Parts: sequence; C-alpha cells; structure tokens
Amino acid sequence: MLRPSFPRRGLVRGIGAAAAAVALASGLTACGGDAEATRPAPSGKVTVGALSNGAAKEAELTTPVVESLRAQLPAEVRDRGELVIGVGALPAGFPPLAYVGTDQRTLTGAEPDLGRLVAATLGLKPVVKNSTWENLFLGIDGGKVDVAFTNVTVTEERKKKYEFASYRQDNLAFEVLKDNPWNFGGDHRSLAGKTVAVSSGTNQEKILLEWQKKLQGEGKDITVKYFPDANSVALALSGKKIDINFGPNPSIAYHLTQTASTGTPTRNAGSFSGAGESLQGLIAATAKKDSALAKPVAEAINHLIKEGQYGKLLEAWNLSNEAVTTSEVNPPGLPLTNS
Repeated sequence: MLRPSFPRRGLVRGIGAAAAAVALASGLTACGGDAEATRPAPSGKVTVGALSNGAAKEAELTTPVVESLRAQLPAEVRDRGELVIGVGALPAGFPPLAYVGTDQRTLTGAEPDLGRLVAATLGLKPVVKNSTWENLFLGIDGGKVDVAFTNVTVTEERKKKYEFASYRQDNLAFEVLKDNPWNFGGDHRSLAGKTVAVSSGTNQEKILLEWQKKLQGEGKDITVKYFPDANSVALALSGKKIDINFGPNPSIAYHLTQTASTGTPTRNAGSFSGAGESLQGLIAATAKKDSALAKPVAEAINHLIKEGQYGKLLEAWNLSNEAVTTSEVNPPGLPLTNS
C-alpha cells in the first residue's frame, strides 16, 4: 500500500477503520512503539487463534522441525536460533490479521500465527515484534527484523529492496445480509441496480467506479454510498439502506464472525482480486533483498500446505477463501504503474 489505514500495503484498501473500531471497542489496543511479544510453545506445538475475542477457533497444531529446510537458513539466523518476525500492527491492530489479544499483551491474528508456524517448521524460536508500519520496514532494512508477516502485497517496486514468499491471495469481498440471495459471480454486471458501500480513496473504490462507468455506458448504474466509519456501514447494511459492503476480504471475514450471533447476520457473497482483473494480487512474507530467507520461508510454507497445518490455520481465522496452493519466491507483483 502507499500508506493506507489497513496494511494490505500495495494499494489503499481502507480496512483499518473497521478493524480498529471493533478492536478499540473490545479494549484490544496495542502497547507503545516497537512492542515485542514472544510466545514460547512446547516443541512441535503451535496454538493458533488464541485470545482472539471470538474472531477465530483456537486450535493446537503439531509442527515438527524439518531439518532439511532448517539447513537452508542463513548461518546467522540458524545459529541464533530465533526468527524475528515483524508485524506492523501499531497503534490499533487490524483483526483478524494482527491485533493484541484478550490478555492485553499477546499479539494474535492470522499473520503472527503463520509466522510462528514457519518458525517452528524451521526449528527456530519465534520472536514477534509489533511496530508501526513505517518502523517495520526500518527494522527490515536495519537487520532488526528477519521477515515480516503483516499483509504485505507483492509489488514490482518493492522487489527493488525486498524478497518475498507468498502465502495468501490479496482479495476484496462483497458482504451482504445472510438472507440476501445475491452473489457476485465474477461479473460486475450483477451489481447493476444495487446500492454499494465503499470506502473513499481506496483501491476498491477505484474498481467499483470503473465498473459503474462501464454499466452507465450500457444504460445501467450502481448507487455508490460513502460512510464516515465502519460502524455506520454495518448499521446501513443491517438496516437495509445498502445492499452490499465492498471491502477487503479479511475485514469482511472478521465482521462475519461479529454478526453471526446477532439478529442480522451477514455472509460473503463473492470475492475479487485486489490487483484487479489482470492479476491475482498476493500477500507475502517480506525479507531484505539477498537475505537468503525467502526461499527457506517459502519451502516451509509449502511444507505446511502439504501437511495440512496451513489450511487449518486459515480455517481457524475464516480466511480459507484466500488460500494459495503454492508459496512462490518473488511472484509477479503489482506493476510499477500500480504500486
């Protein structure tokens, strides 16, 4: 991202307002700058979805060390015995990806949980450092952070300084009331006649307005609505003043868990690549270029995919619809003109 409120960090997406509002309301705020949290676990065991305030289903996953992958690590990291994992979730966090848990201390979320699984697979102790987005990259550049798991989108611009190991699709989603039969179906024409909420200045707004222009050329239209914050969007959706909320998939996945036990539950009615029609955007672990970390991290993720822990992690955090089949080193990223 250029510098959005939610760290998709490739293009502005605007998930942060929703996540922060819920997190703050629940008291799940992070500590001061560069907070550091470690969660030692018994050998081969990693608990995911812990302290999630209902956002995840807690599960204990077995993750034995893979010595052949450990051997691929840079000697400095292997000998240190720790993997310093960077997360840029200060000040308020962004559930379900990274935020301070119900103990008011531990950093939880799908991102640090995956980092802990990767560390366990490589036989390293996870040391999770939570900082602001800006300080995260300063930490990578200065060698204080080995690898970031913080919803970083792969871009060609970033490849000039960093190397990547992909682990999730970068998707937008359509949220509707559970009793609404509408589904996106991959065709923007299905939005004709609908009232859609979107955050101003975001990538999803850009995509939606492009679709609106195409429909207007066919004599049809979309009614686009803007609201000051996430709570206002939720009230408009539950009150049927809008048909659809169009936003980042993780934010919507989190909101589904929060509405599930209410009188107006919502559901995901389809997704669309955050990079647009021409490219599937990818989220990736991020390390300093030429650090020799992207390859062993990607192979550790592929091991977790093959053995099933990866799928269980995403299922725990309701993010299965962003799963990748393979972790790639430096996959195609958003072009320089769109980074």
